[in-house]
Amino acid sequence: VPDKIKRLFVTAHEIIPEWHVRMQAAFQKSTHNAVSKTVNFPQEATREDIAEVYMTAYEQGLKGITIYRDRSREAQVLTTGREEKVEGAVLTPRRRSKITSGVTERVTTGCGYIYVTVNSDEQGICEVFSSLGKAGGCASAQLEATCRLISLALRSGVDVASVVRQLRGIRCPSIAWEEGKSILSCADAIASVLEKHIGGDAAKPRLEDYGLASNIAGQCPECGNLLVYQEGCFICPTCGYTKC
Repeated sequence: VPDKIKRLFVTAHEIIPEWHVRMQAAFQKSTHNAVSKTVNFPQEATREDIAEVYMTAYEQGLKGITIYRDRSREAQVLTTGREEKVEGAVLTPRRRSKITSGVTERVTTGCGYIYVTVNSDEQGICEVFSSLGKAGGCASAQLEATCRLISLALRSGVDVASVVRQLRGIRCPSIAWEEGKSILSCADAIASVLEKHIGGDAAKPRLEDYGLASNIAGQCPECGNLLVYQEGCFICPTCGYTKC
């Protein structure tokens, strides 16, 4: 529709309240009975705006007038098509109990011993702490960040098994062995401890699931590539380093 036509056929919400009253007054002059007309106010209308319309209607000699403020009721006849902004649900973690109970397990990693503490409250596992031997600096900071996020996820209702699946298989160049099982990284060590707490140790994924050969044995001290255990020796297929 051309703009010049739109200017003639305006909607009720596009007419200011004063002209709603004056329009009704024009009909009222030649009518003995009361004239029905609704003054449409925007949602932002104030009490003063409405009072001014009532006074204007009285001064214009109207026998009655009706007002309606937009969205003052759940259902209304005339709408502007404006959509309400619906906020998405926000996931919030449950409050940490003042007292929790748990156990600490020591796990061998390629960077030394990692001590993983898993605490539970009345709703289940709620937090994880870990420390890496005597390591400090970046390694400790990364571990703290990892455990904080794990704890936040657990208290927010994320399934423990889902957390384990995300941590399992993350590997660093230094791989360790414990009780015949590989520990690919600190994150993998935390996953192994969590898995024991939910009774899933028997279902531990195989090394092949992560694209690794079962004979990988850590990092080459010369070139940094992964070592392979062959015939009783650690061999680097990249630079030829050998340790027997």
